Amino acid sequence: MARKEHLWLMIIMCGLMASACSSLKKTSNTARSNSQGQFLEGFTTSTAFKAPTVKLKVTSTGTTVESAQLWQFKYAQLLDVPVEKVTNMQLYGFIEDWYGTPYRLGGKNKDGIDCSAFSNTLLTTVFRASSSGTSSQLYQKAKKLNDYQMREGDLVFFKINQNNVSHVGVYLTNDRFVHASTSSGVMISDLNEPYWKKYYAGGGRVE
Repeated sequence: MARKEHLWLMIIMCGLMASACSSLKKTSNTARSNSQGQFLEGFTTSTAFKAPTVKLKVTSTGTTVESAQLWQFKYAQLLDVPVEKVTNMQLYGFIEDWYGTPYRLGGKNKDGIDCSAFSNTLLTTVFRASSSGTSSQLYQKAKKLNDYQMREGDLVFFKINQNNVSHVGVYLTNDRFVHASTSSGVMISDLNEPYWKKYYAGGGRVE
């Protein structure tokens, strides 16, 4: 009789251990699932998540550091100039709206745009200039300028690995220009960077 009771006790203990193992396995699986980013049913996170680019509202301009807007601080940093110098709301509102737009040869919209189309669109929209043509055509008809003559809204031209002008951007200030680059789309670059300095062909003005 005692032997039977002992046998039943062993069977019950084995059952309890199996149940505990099963429960532990479920907990482990749940923990593994949670470590993969699932925090609500149907919603998951990923370690590869990339935060979206936040577009700033360009609706007003401050004339002092105390009254300056967020967009002025952003572009003051990109241009490396005092924030009070960044005042052309229409220009930087345009740039902010297009910033990061991918490059596409022959493109003319937010799905993709090339350097000449971007420059022409900026000049037409912001400076009301009658501008059209490829980078090479713009170079041919633009009034050539010395570096000290360059001002906001002028064009900068580059001969990249060829004899003819093949790239164009719009001059801003402090040797910075905005353009549609093949690698990063619409962005601001520095004329003093070795790459751009190497291929720089000069500045011009569309009148």
